[in-house]
Amino acid sequence: MKTKAIFYHAGCPVCVTAERSIVAALDAQRYDVEVVHLGERTARLGEAKRAGVVSVPALVLGGEVLHINHGADLSALG
Repeated sequence: MKTKAIFYHAGCPVCVTAERSIVAALDAQRYDVEVVHLGERTARLGEAKRAGVVSVPALVLGGEVLHINHGADLSALG
C-alpha cells in the first residue's frame, strides 16, 4: 500500500523548483503524491493548516510536515 504525500505550494519560483525536485525524488512505487497549488485552490488552505503547514513549499508525508525552504507564509495566501 502506498503512503499518501501532499505537496503544497503557491506557485512562486521557490515552490516550483522544490516541486520539481521533491516530487521527482519520491519513489512512485511507495508514494501516492498529490500536488496542491494553494494560490489556485484556496479552498484547501484550511486542510493545509490542519495538517500543520505554516509556510510553502511544504510536503506532508505520512502525517508529518516537512517545510522546504520558504516561499510564502500560509497566512499570506488567504
